Amino acid sequence: MAGLAVNVDHVATLRQAREIDIPDPVTAAAIVELAGADGIVVHLREDRRHIQDRDVRILRETVKTKLILEMAATPEMIGIASEIKPDLVTLVPEKREELTTEGGLDLRLHKDLVSDAVLTLQRAGVPVSIFVDPDLDQIKLAHRIDANMVEIHTGTYCDAPTPSKRTDAFNKIVNSLKLSQKLKLGINAGHGLGYETIKTFKGLSEIDEFSIGHSIIARAVIVGLEQAVRQMIALIKGP
Repeated sequence: MAGLAVNVDHVATLRQAREIDIPDPVTAAAIVELAGADGIVVHLREDRRHIQDRDVRILRETVKTKLILEMAATPEMIGIASEIKPDLVTLVPEKREELTTEGGLDLRLHKDLVSDAVLTLQRAGVPVSIFVDPDLDQIKLAHRIDANMVEIHTGTYCDAPTPSKRTDAFNKIVNSLKLSQKLKLGINAGHGLGYETIKTFKGLSEIDEFSIGHSIIARAVIVGLEQAVRQMIALIKGP
């Protein structure tokens, strides 16, 4: 049965909007864990638009489940991760102008750069996942550069404008999951998942863990963070 790792970036987004110290993503992470989540995800971006270095350092000391650090494969971020040693690093593409991560990391274009990052992080004792589109060639390349895991981008399904495109996107995700499992890669899945779309994926046994942020934090504004997390866990792990 798949686990749930909750991304608390948007708690920091709200804090940074006023440039004050509330709400605190570290406090949010503690509530998320108490609600039963299996991990905490944060994305330390180069522009520091939400999560800050201090957040990551405190989270490394306080998270009781596991801490997953999303980051670009840059020397600065590799240095930070090698020092802090999160339980998992997920390498993602990053552009200054994007609202959020828009797609998987293209290993065709960045194979050597990512391969070097994977090796450096693993030598520092940090396992590495790569956020990839549901594309068989990308999965094969992730395996070839010795990544520990992949995170399959589910946004193509969640954002599909028509039923036929949604079906096509789902089939590509399923094929990517099967290949990843065959290659003995760990498998996470995320991006765009919400309380309705998660129902499509909960029965896919290949998935080790879902990474979900925005929809949970958005619901938390209405029902509270603990309840929002518990509702998502019930959908993933319930009958």
